[in-house]
Amino acid sequence: MGRSDPYQERARELAVEAGLDPDSRVGEGRGQPVWCTFRDAARQEHVAREQDELAKNIVNMRPQDEKYKDAPLTIFGNHEENTITQMRNCMAFGNTVAGVLCADGHLGYAQPVGGVIAYDNQISVSGVGFDIACGNAAMRLDVKFRDIQDDVPTIAKDIAKNISFGVGRSNNEKAEHELFEYPHWLDSGMEDYKKKAQNQLGTVGSGNHYVDLFVDDMGYVWIGVHFGSRGLGHTTATRMIKKTGGKDGINVAPVLVDVDTDLGREYLIGMTLAGIYAYAGRDWVLDKVRSMIGGKETDYVHNHHNFAWKEVHNGRSLWVVRKGATPANPGERGFVGGSMGDNAVIICGVDGPESKQALYSTIHGAGRIFGRQEAKRRFKQKEMDTWIKEKKVTVIGGGLDESPMAYRRLPDVLASHDHTIHVEHTLRPFIVVMAGEGEIDPWKD
Repeated sequence: MGRSDPYQERARELAVEAGLDPDSRVGEGRGQPVWCTFRDAARQEHVAREQDELAKNIVNMRPQDEKYKDAPLTIFGNHEENTITQMRNCMAFGNTVAGVLCADGHLGYAQPVGGVIAYDNQISVSGVGFDIACGNAAMRLDVKFRDIQDDVPTIAKDIAKNISFGVGRSNNEKAEHELFEYPHWLDSGMEDYKKKAQNQLGTVGSGNHYVDLFVDDMGYVWIGVHFGSRGLGHTTATRMIKKTGGKDGINVAPVLVDVDTDLGREYLIGMTLAGIYAYAGRDWVLDKVRSMIGGKETDYVHNHHNFAWKEVHNGRSLWVVRKGATPANPGERGFVGGSMGDNAVIICGVDGPESKQALYSTIHGAGRIFGRQEAKRRFKQKEMDTWIKEKKVTVIGGGLDESPMAYRRLPDVLASHDHTIHVEHTLRPFIVVMAGEGEIDPWKD
């Protein structure tokens, strides 16, 4: 017997209130019960109640110093009210100096994805998140698309065969790196995880993690990847949350560590190690795919988007925690992907008053509209297949939870940040490789 749906009872009530039979069916074929179409509304109600309760309790958990109350929050784009409330709850906790919600924002674990918070002498462990140092990397080759066009199906299969996608995978090929000799392993308390980390280096995972090939406006091929520190980052975050007595969940108080404490120093070392590891893994995959295609690297862009950076803003040295947000300091470049089959972009940060308000941060992707389970309920495989066919993209893997219809459109969210970044290149995908249907990634993005 399957697990009962926690939102079914309220969804049925909402259907009845709308004058509908909750058990009647809608949609093609057998369709689905009408009450299922009210499930997301029931979930939103539940989230709102949890957020209201958290807002009442925050003041008693860790009273906020007066000088940190009412810190400014800058919001780009349009968002569900629950996403904004989650962000405001985060801002009401700890030494917050300023906050930003980017246009691709949506609910996340304890802090919205797309949420940026600047802290005075603190870091939010839950703000950085479980997938520490998740990020994007892109490499341009001196190879034209026309030169490999006939080999696209073979290249896609080679990527799927030689790169490890999915849950808890070990790399099929041992990836050597000097980072395994660093003292960080012992200092961060992660020495016991080093062997697993060695086996997982260069694995991509599942969810919205990918290896894509693109063609730019000059006809050149780009390799793009999106993934993070895998089990190393997840275990680092989980252990620190446990040590601090924090909770894992959506509507929970942020887990904060003071950077000048033993716990804070331990987390900083662990986060740094996970960052080095994530960079090494993405670089390994880029070079592996480059070797399959041939050619030389002619451009390279690489960013974390789940991390904490020590930065100076308005003359103050602060810790800026970005969860699903790309650093965009003046002149700093970033690679931002869309949903499956959508164009991606290479961007560059620009200076100006809006950029300062944004804490020199921008989007990391298109941003989800519907969660994974809701996407599976709403959309059909035929819809997704039609979308991919029209885009002329060769896709291996990817389930309905990654349906393009579950995401915003990238040009729309880019437009919301128009005065803080400019687009250097637009990249059209022609190969998308992801984990297959049914893979649920435990290393939460």
